Amino acid sequence: MSNNFLPPEWHPQQWLWVGFPHLAEEWPGYFERAQEQIASFASAVAESGQEVRLIVRDEASRARAASLCSGKVKLEMRRFGDVWLRDTGPLVVARGGRQVAKRFGFNGWGGKYLMDGDQEIGAELAHDAGLAVETADWVLEGGAIDSDGTGLVATTEQCLLNPNRNPGLSRGEIEARLERDLGFDRVLWLGDGLINDHTDGHVDNLARFVAPGVLALPRATGADDPNAAIYADAKARAEAFGVAVREVPSPGRIEVGGRIEPASYMNFAVTSKLVVVPVYGSPHDADGVAGIAELFPDREVIGIMADAVLGGGGSFHCASQQMPL
Repeated sequence: MSNNFLPPEWHPQQWLWVGFPHLAEEWPGYFERAQEQIASFASAVAESGQEVRLIVRDEASRARAASLCSGKVKLEMRRFGDVWLRDTGPLVVARGGRQVAKRFGFNGWGGKYLMDGDQEIGAELAHDAGLAVETADWVLEGGAIDSDGTGLVATTEQCLLNPNRNPGLSRGEIEARLERDLGFDRVLWLGDGLINDHTDGHVDNLARFVAPGVLALPRATGADDPNAAIYADAKARAEAFGVAVREVPSPGRIEVGGRIEPASYMNFAVTSKLVVVPVYGSPHDADGVAGIAELFPDREVIGIMADAVLGGGGSFHCASQQMPL
């Protein structure tokens, strides 16, 4: 039995770390708009009354962020590569009345994107927050898991059982490590994540707990929704497991240059007073935001454009990591 407890995202938060785009080549044709959209996200959370620490890489990034953001956003310069702090930042667990930052192996999402600083940024943020850091002996990204605060965690087989992460570990061994390191004693295994999600199917783009035992999932929108079978499989697995499913309309088919994009309203960020939902210019955006608003009656729920952020491979949840109270 683990004595670690990873609070669910709706647990009170001290602040939110957010990564600010700094590599133009990672956002071809989207770079400046991606910066603007991340700044809008950070500003909205800061204006809601929660501290936001926007992580910038260099002086040019700092100046650009300062020109775009609310004055309430705190800027911190760090050496980091990708903006996806959900995956490279610390996971802060509670243990016996104190907080400990858990760090895991990070291999660039299965060896795809290895960038300067991404191995170190999680421990650096944790140390500066005054946290002890413990490093686990296996590869795990924060976006690959989503929990409900009762010891239940959802993940996908596509990601956690992928041979490009932990080829020497069986499903049972991964379950044992999830319990040992993060306190999860039950695992809801979903199947595949969204088509063309380069994280190999992170669950935070597919399914999110919104309350204990309650899982939000997309519902296919339109006859040409490319992920319809994936959503249906996730719903069947979740219901068979015994969790309550709440469906939210999907953005439908989003293509750029003939390529299906992994656009999802499920990549919302839950903060202390606000839920920020990424929207993409889809005719279904308003329905998606309204569907998520029904699931969080205690928080304001807003949509912020994230099509340019998606051009770099993720959205607002991916780009942020909370520090729990």
